[in-house]
Amino acid sequence: MRTLDEIKKILAEHKEELKEKYKVKEVSIFGSYVKSEQKESSDVDILVEFEKPVSLLQIVSLENYISDFLGIKADIIPKKNIRKELKDVILSEAVPV
Repeated sequence: MRTLDEIKKILAEHKEELKEKYKVKEVSIFGSYVKSEQKESSDVDILVEFEKPVSLLQIVSLENYISDFLGIKADIIPKKNIRKELKDVILSEAVPV
């Protein structure tokens, strides 16, 4: 099981690639890994801001790509798609990469 610091480091190493290939502007981690509540079965919640609108297919492709290089299932949430009732909580706990 990876730590938050390991995940941040790996994502940071791929940041330029994410920008070029997927038009990712910002990446943050939130959820169980930030709160140190992760389990072996936990996915990693990743908040992403894109440079321009993307399709669902592109989001799924990004999710698979990140899951592969992290070795953990990634759940990608586009920043503009955060549900209104969860927005304040997610943004307050999000750790930028």
